[in-house]
Amino acid sequence: MTDSLKVGLAQLNPKVGDVAGNLAKVRAARAKAAKQGADLVLTAELVLAGYFPEDLVLKPAFQKACHDAVEALRADTRDGGPALFVATPWREDDKLYNAIVALDKGEIIGKRYKVDLPNYGVFDDKRVFAPGPMPGPLVFKGVRIGVPICEDVWTPDVVECVAETGGEILLVPNASPYEVGKTDVRVQLGVQRVVESGLPFVYLNQVGGQDEVVYDGGSFALGADRRLKAKLASFREEVATVEFRRNGKGWECLPGPIAPELSSIESIYQAMVLGLGDYVNKTGFPSVVIGLSGGVDSALTAAVAADALGAARVHAIMMPSPYTSRESLEDAEACAKALGIKYDIVSIEPAMKAFRGMLQPLFGNRPEDVTEENIQSRARGVTLMAVSNKLGGMVLTTGNKSEMAMGYATLYGDMNGGYNVLKDVYKTTVFELCKWRNAQGRVIPERILTKPPSAELRPDQKDSDSLPPYPVLDAILKGLIERDLDATALAAEGHDLATVNRVWRLLEGAEYKRRQAPPGVKITSRLISRERRYPIVNGFRG
Repeated sequence: MTDSLKVGLAQLNPKVGDVAGNLAKVRAARAKAAKQGADLVLTAELVLAGYFPEDLVLKPAFQKACHDAVEALRADTRDGGPALFVATPWREDDKLYNAIVALDKGEIIGKRYKVDLPNYGVFDDKRVFAPGPMPGPLVFKGVRIGVPICEDVWTPDVVECVAETGGEILLVPNASPYEVGKTDVRVQLGVQRVVESGLPFVYLNQVGGQDEVVYDGGSFALGADRRLKAKLASFREEVATVEFRRNGKGWECLPGPIAPELSSIESIYQAMVLGLGDYVNKTGFPSVVIGLSGGVDSALTAAVAADALGAARVHAIMMPSPYTSRESLEDAEACAKALGIKYDIVSIEPAMKAFRGMLQPLFGNRPEDVTEENIQSRARGVTLMAVSNKLGGMVLTTGNKSEMAMGYATLYGDMNGGYNVLKDVYKTTVFELCKWRNAQGRVIPERILTKPPSAELRPDQKDSDSLPPYPVLDAILKGLIERDLDATALAAEGHDLATVNRVWRLLEGAEYKRRQAPPGVKITSRLISRERRYPIVNGFRG
């Protein structure tokens, strides 16, 4: 029995599938926590596998690698250093569980399994894991510790079971994806569980990018009095130790450092930086290639790339056509110089002439239309992919969520690429992000932010020729995508019914394009590809 318990919180950035690398991270975190005087180290959800491993976790060889890593850590704990609560896939009785395994003094002193398996949004736990039984607490140094795993605390049942079976402290391993405003949601959720159970509460979150999802860290501790006692930084790895002390009524968490909260816009920017940086680095690409047009989307993408990877790993290419304005050329060059990235110009006019000549026998004297506009975009796509193939950098696409929703993008043209930083960022938010980034040091020329958006595929073209003004469009799209409203409901909120119906038709009609789009960072509550999946053949008109 002890009256003091120091818990090291290992907010780590694992890589899915890299069991050896993740094991090394856990060992390093344990060593750091030992220097902080920790009695026990807690890891985030599935840290040895990386979250989410999807069907990789079904492979027997992968399961064995994770089991072997647990055995290695079990042996480590013979050294008398901190005990370890490590989260991992765990097979037992011919079932695969999302587990937390307690290791101390060279022994496995207990195991608990995730009960509530989420199967919505980006989650697919029921596909691969079996639900565990309702858990009682683990006992360490005489302290009864509840370890509900992630989704287990989003409803009251598991915490209620822990409390009713004598739990004294709640330590919750998580892999909770970033979305705007979610930090406050998590804290309020923790407060609910504390109110219901009367127990102090630690929420340990993973950090890092994995495909389209970013885990933002921001781990925190709440006292039994429901007050915030400690908070780790967002968007970076950290190992910090919090102390609990027994008093006459139970256990209390002592106050510790509280990292500052980020504004919504800064958090979006940091999520894009982390998501892109981890995607490029974890997949092993040496650099990225961006078509820098002189427009706001490509300028913001270039800024995020330079911040994520360093200017030396970003290659911008301006690909002018006869319709490209002098201002766009000047703005693209100015942006590249401000960021310090490599900048080249490759004219696509020869390709346009070549295609016109090739296709003239088929097209005859038909007037130019969207076909020729798409040829321009596809000539740029071919150019960027050629640079990627020859020089090794990954192409970043630059379309924002508003454009992707409307199908305002060209398949095999400006949709060519390996990753899209702005995939879940509405156009109006793009401008806010540019202004925030410039406030940290101006890198995006002011004219890029003030000139009317244009694809410059024909003379005097403006986005507003084809789309409603972006503030109107984005408000309608948020209603259709994030809130699942129909046209009547949006019209009742003051939107023009004909405009809403037109936006709905374009949104539904572009589903086939989005199925072929590259992955990108999840920012909102509903990533338009992975979390909103509609049939391509769809006769419903609501």
